[in-house]
Amino acid sequence: MSLVPVENGIPAEPPALEPRATSSIAGALEAWFPEAARELPWRTRRSGYHALVSEAMLQQTQVARVVDSFLRFVARFPTVESLAEADEQDVLALWQGLGYYRRARNLHAAARMVCDEFDGEVPGRADLLLKLPGVGRYTAGAIASIVNGERAPIVDGNVARVLSRLARFPGRPGERAFDRWCWSQSEAMVLSASDPGVLNEAMMELGATVCTKHSPACDRCPASAHCRAAVAGDPQEFPTPKPPPARKVVHHHALLLTRTHRNRSEVFLQQRPDEGLWARMWQPPTLETDRRLSLSELGTRWKVDPRSMDRSLEFTHRTSHRDVCFHVHVTSSRPGVELSGRWHPAGSLGEIPLANPHARMIRDLAGGS
Repeated sequence: MSLVPVENGIPAEPPALEPRATSSIAGALEAWFPEAARELPWRTRRSGYHALVSEAMLQQTQVARVVDSFLRFVARFPTVESLAEADEQDVLALWQGLGYYRRARNLHAAARMVCDEFDGEVPGRADLLLKLPGVGRYTAGAIASIVNGERAPIVDGNVARVLSRLARFPGRPGERAFDRWCWSQSEAMVLSASDPGVLNEAMMELGATVCTKHSPACDRCPASAHCRAAVAGDPQEFPTPKPPPARKVVHHHALLLTRTHRNRSEVFLQQRPDEGLWARMWQPPTLETDRRLSLSELGTRWKVDPRSMDRSLEFTHRTSHRDVCFHVHVTSSRPGVELSGRWHPAGSLGEIPLANPHARMIRDLAGGS
């Protein structure tokens, strides 16, 4: 089976699955999903609110990391009203461990909009869901189809991989032509389905558990007989891999100030700016630079004797676009510069929003929990 003719990296005639194949694939996936579906808490009790929370958490995060966080979140905020009324700092604190904290802020804002503009009911239609902060076409389609049965298409990384292999289409995710093709194929699939919600979940599940990025298990795929890449024996070649993004390296020098107050260990924390990385979350006093600073330079900046910084920790934290190199120094000496912030018990870190690297440094160096 030959590849689709390509001109300048773009298929001259983007392939489409034949209607008969589309219907057969949809039927096979719908029959496969009930037995193959993983047991996940947001599938146990279907609701627009649970779907909104789970989809926010699942963006750029593996399912295994989301399950416990989802259960804690809906236990603390069982309704969209309770989330809407919550303080942002409490929402961010409960989001710890998931990263990408903008998702938590958008979810909080979406809950408020649901209460203010939709009478406390998460919209059931994709076009209305798109009005909510942080809800894009994929999330809107997922919620509308899975919870309410709307024939709304979805495309995420897993679905795009499945569609690309089914048609043996050599496009690259993120490119306009490829993404447009994926949406058109997803729409054709959902229009041929008996239950669009089941089909959409089945495509996501297939991509996550069978049609995986590096080791697709074609022998376990219910659609392998209709998959052009599986028949050709080269599914791992599709879709075309995206080039790795350019990464920026930055250095964060943290001063971990500790004290014992009323028989408990405390650390001094400052709140980060309102915008940017880890916005409005808490951290030890930190100097951010494009290069590593020496102990002497840090002592001068903070007006503290470098000899008092007796313990240290170094590690690198990778975000989506940068490598943050942390250089952490512990001291019990108060710096000569004025620092705004507050003392917080090292044993109660879960009460305030801390990004993973800041929580790690406190736990490792100050015995926090």
